[in-house]
Amino acid sequence: MKRFIPLVLGLSISATAALAIPPLREVTQVREGLITAGMAIELGDNCGDVSVRLIRGLNYLNSLKSQARDLGYTDDQIEAYVDDRAEKARLEGIARARLAELGVVVGQGETYCTVAKAQISQGTAVGRLLR
Repeated sequence: MKRFIPLVLGLSISATAALAIPPLREVTQVREGLITAGMAIELGDNCGDVSVRLIRGLNYLNSLKSQARDLGYTDDQIEAYVDDRAEKARLEGIARARLAELGVVVGQGETYCTVAKAQISQGTAVGRLLR
């Protein structure tokens, strides 16, 4: 019985710690970082005049992963979040809506280029991922 009590306490503390962190989709800096990356990719895919800075983009995504780890998320939790198709679709929808607010019109390549070049010249987070 004496061995059982510390085990139960340890499990309780672990369970409490696991419950203390919100789902990754609720972590603003990670969610917004993925949306930013998605916006840059969408612009790069639809404007022949710009491209995504691959090394900078990979470093950016790795920094998001490091932030999530620093907040207590495991690699398995991070991978599950990134691989979640419904969440990916939700974030892509947000990224596309934000691009539309900036002036992108689906099917009109020049609007992607206009927004991309503006993001680059303004030095925004999206613009820093493009060249």
